[in-house]
Amino acid sequence: MKDTMIGVDLAKNIIVLHGTSMTGELRFRKKLSRRQFMQFMQCQPATVVVLEACGSAHYWARELTTYGHEVKLIAPQYVRPFVKRQKNDMADAEAIAIAARQPEMRFVEPKTQDQQARAVLFRGRERLVHQRTELVNALRAVLYEFGQIIPQGIAHIKRIDAIIRDDAIDLPDVVREECRDLLAQIDEKTIRIKEKTVQLTNASRDSAAAQHLQTMPGVGPMIALAIEAFAPAMTAFRSGRDFAAWLGLVPRQFSSGGKERLGRVSKAGQADIRRLLIIGAMSHVRVADRKPAAPGSWLARMLMRKPKMLVAVALANKMARRIWAMLTKQEDYREQVLSAAA
Repeated sequence: MKDTMIGVDLAKNIIVLHGTSMTGELRFRKKLSRRQFMQFMQCQPATVVVLEACGSAHYWARELTTYGHEVKLIAPQYVRPFVKRQKNDMADAEAIAIAARQPEMRFVEPKTQDQQARAVLFRGRERLVHQRTELVNALRAVLYEFGQIIPQGIAHIKRIDAIIRDDAIDLPDVVREECRDLLAQIDEKTIRIKEKTVQLTNASRDSAAAQHLQTMPGVGPMIALAIEAFAPAMTAFRSGRDFAAWLGLVPRQFSSGGKERLGRVSKAGQADIRRLLIIGAMSHVRVADRKPAAPGSWLARMLMRKPKMLVAVALANKMARRIWAMLTKQEDYREQVLSAAA
């Protein structure tokens, strides 16, 4: 039976350990290099090791598990209240150990190497999209200085190209050359984004879970891969509502004195999946706007009395719950479930 808990404050070079009994009695404090930490943990009997969920925490969780230790990860915001007075590495390691002893503490599921690889691919595409958006906005800003107003969006890039090629428009040669250079960079980013998209699509075809998810309207390869990359196993959640709450798709509460006060969605969870689910839900809402949903269905009733964006967020919440059900039961999407009365 494990009788020791070690709180670990990770860093790039120096790692601080705070070892206690399971009831909190101090046993040791150590400041080690990465190599010393690895050697120390290899020699330790099986124990509970608690890490703050940070950049390298998932790597260390996998490594320490191979030595027979039970590894737990805690979100930094749950550790902060237990830091005593001054913040330093020793105080952080102690706070991690104290937080882990709380019986109601929530822990982060360690990610597998495959999950992290998919996350790197997903983030790589997102980074290229942001860089391309920055270039497009820079190009629009240059043309705006010379009286050319271009709407937002990559869809207007051909219009920009036509303006630069039009000799009738009064633009200095230096400006035309700079605009051509920006267009070339945008084209290069677009090609790389398409390559990343193909990689993500191919990865989704190799995953049974992703194939199940894509049977739901509004869910494509990007959402399916984001769920696989960033979400823990669905068995970690007691219900679909818990998964929706983890994504930040439930109302923020300001309740007190027995009075329930609900505000906007909390946005307190995983931002990537939440953003993509809302985008997918909005596409479903737009389709329903052109081709009306079944009379009397939940979506039809909501669209009659609520703004489209609010309906999209509510639909994203329902999609999150259905995703939990589909993955826990390993089933495809069933249309009649979503169109049923709420």
